[in-house]
Amino acid sequence: MSGAVAAEKKDRDDAEVGGIAADRLRSIVERIERLEEERRGLADNIKDIFAEAKSAGFDVKVVRQIISIRKKEPAEVEEQETLLDLYRRALGM
Repeated sequence: MSGAVAAEKKDRDDAEVGGIAADRLRSIVERIERLEEERRGLADNIKDIFAEAKSAGFDVKVVRQIISIRKKEPAEVEEQETLLDLYRRALGM
């Protein structure tokens, strides 16, 4: 097989293997890998900030709860706080 024919066949093989667009699949996998690496970096940064909060005297568990609460809708937070208060009173707390 000549070099040009072999190269053309390789290009076709790269483009589609077993009905799968290999270049598209490679692109997707590589993008996911890059994002996962970024996520690991962000997780390390968040860990560092929590360590900073702890060294500044903040209770990290409470900081995590505050972050969780801030993500919720105000009505959902109010409902949870109402139920928590009700359950505490029911238990004599």
